[in-house]
Amino acid sequence: MSTLTRKKTVAASIADTEDPESGLKREMGALQLTIFGVGVIVGTGIFVLTGVAAAEKAGPAAPLSFVVAAIVCGLAALCYAEFASSVPVAGSAYTYSYTSLGEIFAWIIGWDLILEFAFGAATVAKGWSGYFSRLMEDLGINLPASVVGQEASFNVPAVVIVAIVAAVLIVGIRESSRMNIVVVAIKLSVILLVIALGFFYVKSGNWTPFIPESQPGAAGQGFDETPLIQEILGQPTSAFGVSGIFFGASLVFFAFIGFDIVATAAEETKRPQRDLPIGIFASLIICTILYVLVSLVVTGMVPYKELGSPEAIGAPLAYAFKVNGVDWASTVISIGALAGLTSTVLILMYGQSRVFFAMGRDGLLPPWLSKVHPTYKTPYRITIITAIAVALLAAFLPLKVLGEATNIGTLFAFVLVAIAVPVLRKSQPDLERPFRTPLVPLIPILAVLACLWLMLNLPIGTWIRLAIWMAIGFVVYFGYARKHSRLNRSGSDDGPGTGGPAPTAGAAD
Repeated sequence: MSTLTRKKTVAASIADTEDPESGLKREMGALQLTIFGVGVIVGTGIFVLTGVAAAEKAGPAAPLSFVVAAIVCGLAALCYAEFASSVPVAGSAYTYSYTSLGEIFAWIIGWDLILEFAFGAATVAKGWSGYFSRLMEDLGINLPASVVGQEASFNVPAVVIVAIVAAVLIVGIRESSRMNIVVVAIKLSVILLVIALGFFYVKSGNWTPFIPESQPGAAGQGFDETPLIQEILGQPTSAFGVSGIFFGASLVFFAFIGFDIVATAAEETKRPQRDLPIGIFASLIICTILYVLVSLVVTGMVPYKELGSPEAIGAPLAYAFKVNGVDWASTVISIGALAGLTSTVLILMYGQSRVFFAMGRDGLLPPWLSKVHPTYKTPYRITIITAIAVALLAAFLPLKVLGEATNIGTLFAFVLVAIAVPVLRKSQPDLERPFRTPLVPLIPILAVLACLWLMLNLPIGTWIRLAIWMAIGFVVYFGYARKHSRLNRSGSDDGPGTGGPAPTAGAAD
């Protein structure tokens, strides 16, 4: 048990960042971090989930569902901000768990983040292909269904966008930031145009009643349709009414996935103690405002029940403008969606590579993964491996299979980070904390309870897949990671910072 709970000290974690063989270049400031956060958060959610939440759960009160989901993320963000400013090292929740809860918990969360980031990137790449196909159709070009769209046997556009993003990530974080700035500017311009133009077509009657009368929800059929809470309560969750707003929050939570990726950039931030909390909170606030405004516009332009029609599902914004006679908006929205999804793929793959990088540097994965490029100072090997894995997932697996695991992986990470804050406060009370989570332990407790509530609203099948993925992870940990851990070689809880120098990646080549 002592080996399972051995911890890596904060000092040892920070010392790793100074190793020329495995340290990353500090290039990012508060503005770049905020743009990174907005880039990954504003994606599939704003273009798809606004209509689904209104039609199935909350009605015109869908904006309140986004607010509830944002509050849950905000509670977790307060916990992330303390760790990000105190432990400015690549790896995000993985690194935080290693310094506070112990190695086995760090492995669990690192393995979980693989599920979130890699499968999330593949999901978005698959969605990118769908919007690309729609844009080509608008331009009069019909691509073969066998190589593009959701039913493709080998999704070529999804593979191409992953390859392009990987190349940008290898060249360097500065170049990645520049690309992200461009695509974020495009999609924000399109979203602001949608908001400004859409308000001219809003009919206030579509907002009445703002909170529709509560109705019994439809019972889910099968593990992939039945929420776990339905199985526990023995009855379907309700739709609409006040309760529908909260159930809608579990649906739109996917729209906020990604703000935690800002924390993975800690090691590449110039002033992490100051800039990381700014980047986390600023991106979350900006995206919440955009989601509320877009959902208000959509539910005002079209009666919320129509947003559940086959024509509206998957493209509620384009549908809202089409039924109001503004057909050209469909093409504009497709362009904005492509830009938005491009930045989301980029940052999810960025987050995945940094978690892998941190685990490789700690010896829990093969150390050669932490080798950085001699010129670009980026973890190019793991970026290439990540790109291959994401491309294969996006090329062959259905969108539904790829997307189902993302929410539960993110919420699980939030729970562990929230638990870790009071634990680290107790174990290392003298650690410098430029940002301190307020009202500890109340805020972490609320974050855990809120995340667990949203997790209970996910399908039973999602829980089963998480259990299988974690079982595989335990096999890898006890078969390889536990024995090869740098803490195991150093024979000290203080890790490589006191137990000897870190092995260079070159020695493992």
